[in-house]
Order: sequence, then structure tokens, then C-alpha cells
Amino acid sequence: MDKIFITRKLPEEIVQPLREKFEVNMWHSEETPMDYEDIKKEAKDVHALWTVLSDKVDRELIENLPNLKIISNLAVGFNNIDVEAAKEKGVMVTNTPGVLTETTADLTFALLLATARRITEAEQDIRAGKWKSWTPMQLTGMDVFGATLGIIGMGRIGEAVARRAKGFNMKVLYHNRTRKLEAEQQNNFTYVELETLLQESDFVVILTPLTPETKRMIGKKELGLMKETSALINVARGGIVDEQSLYDALLNKRIWAAGLDVFETEPVPLDHPLLTLPNVTVLPHIGSASIHTRLAMMQINAKAIENVLEGQEPDNRVV
Repeated sequence: MDKIFITRKLPEEIVQPLREKFEVNMWHSEETPMDYEDIKKEAKDVHALWTVLSDKVDRELIENLPNLKIISNLAVGFNNIDVEAAKEKGVMVTNTPGVLTETTADLTFALLLATARRITEAEQDIRAGKWKSWTPMQLTGMDVFGATLGIIGMGRIGEAVARRAKGFNMKVLYHNRTRKLEAEQQNNFTYVELETLLQESDFVVILTPLTPETKRMIGKKELGLMKETSALINVARGGIVDEQSLYDALLNKRIWAAGLDVFETEPVPLDHPLLTLPNVTVLPHIGSASIHTRLAMMQINAKAIENVLEGQEPDNRVV
């Protein structure tokens, strides 16, 4: 019987159908992650490995799993997996695109609004007893309606964010590896070079994958091009932004604010400099975190594993 190992505890309603066909073992905790050596030990003879985005699946691990046929990753991104090593070993890799598009776009816009209007800062002031009186300029933020939105990475989620921006009468600019001519016409957004996007946008939203080309693509130079009244919103991956440069830009008011759902190291250390700044709104990587979407993502992973172990081609194959 083929063996499956799941690196994080998932709802039994998702796992049970697999148990009826395969030998399934699962990590005991939803909140406590497995470390690298635990994965190597527990998965040593499995045919399918079901991972989450915090799991490091490198060449060494893949080469130590001789029976492995598929790695199914509970995320759209797969930068935690050495896909080249998997391809060389004939191991399929799948992800969960599409199903989380609208949910992540909702979160993106929620984070943009919270950053613009200083929502979490205001809530913290109330809880700390700092609200003593109404004042004319108390917690004043930036308008979203009629502002210019710049989207870096116009994939499915980027297009969904652009559609939401229509309701706020925003001018939408975008920069992408390739032009989206049909989508431009349908959604009334405009392609520009990255430099122009940074210079003209009131809100810069990062939605590009983390690749060698995009790693630290937003650094001191790029932040220096942004308006002093602008905000940077990152719901993609932390490594795309140079966090030290972002801290410096925010501290010295070269940009107005940032909203971050992702960090280069996750969970973000409590002593991280960005957490000391009042003009930073932070979330714990919850872009796709609706009940419906997370369960749908798990079902996609489970189906891909079932297909591969039964000799069928899976959907959402990366390699």
C-alpha cells in the first residue's frame, strides 16, 4: 500500500478519504511545525509528501526519499521546494492556484485599507486607553478613493485586486514580466515600467512570486523612487523586499507606511525592527485564510496525491 506523510495536522474530513485507500501518517500538531530532520525521518519511505509553505524541501531531502512520487504543497507558491531536484528525480510537484485568488485579493485590499486609515494603530490606542478626546488631526490617514494603485505582478490575484480597485475609482498601473493586453482592456489598467509605477503610485502592492529575479527587487533605490505619502503593501513573499531598506525608509519618512502579510523569516521575530514602527501594519501570512478557501486548497492537494498514486496525471502540476 502506498504511503503518504502530511507535515502538518489537517482536518480529518479532508484526510479520511485518503486513509481509505492509502497508509496515511500525519504530524501531530497544527501549530507546531516539523523541523527538517523530523521530516527526513518520518517521510523516509513515503510515496507522497504533503507539505506546507514553511517546510524546506531541498535536494538533500528529495534524494533521501527514494520512493517519492509527488510533493503536494499547500500554497500557490512553491519556493520552499527545490523543483529542479524534484524534476531530476522524477518527482511531481503540485500547488493550489486559482482557488485562493479572490480570498487573497480580499485580504490584499483589507490590508491596503487598514494601512491607509491606520486601523490597527487606532484600535491599539483605544485598548491602551489613549483615546481621551476627539481631535482635528487624530490618526488621520490617506484616502484610497481616487488614489493611484500600482500592482507589481499582474497574475490572477493582481487582476482580482485591480477589479476591486474599480469600486474605489482608483487609477491602476501595473508592472509584469509580460503584458496582459486583453486584461488591460477589460479592467482598464495600464502597463508601465517599474520605475514609473513606483514614482506615480500612492499604494504599491507586491503580488509577484519570489524567484531569483524578484528576490530583494524592492530595495533602497526602489523605495527612494516612491512618494513620501505612499504606502507599500506586500502579500506575496517577504524576500522580495529588502527589510532593512524598508525599515530605514519608514523610519526616515521617505515613504508614509507599509502593510505586510509576509516576512523574509516567518514567524517574524518579535525583536524585528519593523515591528517597532507605528506606521507598519502587520499580519501573520493570512492571505488565503478563509475557512472555505483553506479547505478547498486541501482538497486540491488531496486529489493530486490520489491521482498520482493511482497512476493518473494530477491537476496543478508545477513539474
